[in-house]
Amino acid sequence: MNDIQTANKLLAHSEMFLPDHHVQDIVSRLAQELNKDMQFEFPIVIPVMTGGLVFCGQLLPLLDFPLELDYMHVTRYRGEIQGSEIEWKLKPQLELNNRNILIVDDILDEGKTAFAITEWLKESGANKITLCVLFNKKIGKPKPIMAKYVGLDIEDKYVFGFGMDVKNFWRNLSSIRAYKGD
Repeated sequence: MNDIQTANKLLAHSEMFLPDHHVQDIVSRLAQELNKDMQFEFPIVIPVMTGGLVFCGQLLPLLDFPLELDYMHVTRYRGEIQGSEIEWKLKPQLELNNRNILIVDDILDEGKTAFAITEWLKESGANKITLCVLFNKKIGKPKPIMAKYVGLDIEDKYVFGFGMDVKNFWRNLSSIRAYKGD
């Protein structure tokens, strides 16, 4: 099966979870909350690649406070549906010492990656670390970290679109879909 067939099969085995206008409403609401709370913080905004890219790209133009932008690439999934060990591909390049950091990520699943990121940022001297996620997945067990800003709490489903992938496909969808399996 070629990549196009694989991608189309994955899409066919999914269902609409959140239409694009609802996703945009969530992003707008989060921007309003951040504008209110962070107007005097001059944070470094750091999206977590690759899942947080689209969300952060949509969020940034709605933020009306001064900020700096960097990014990091940290992964546990590597194109799979189950997470494994954390892999640091790229760390931020800006000086983080005594800075306020806003981490922007797609989904808080088990919280392992976000926790590792915040611990590393603390070790790097960050003053304040704030986590903003599009989704918080309710997994039925405690997480090592919670996000201060959450777009939507969702059930324990594998969702993709709007930057999130299913087996490295469909990050480009403007809506969110739930994968039903093969």
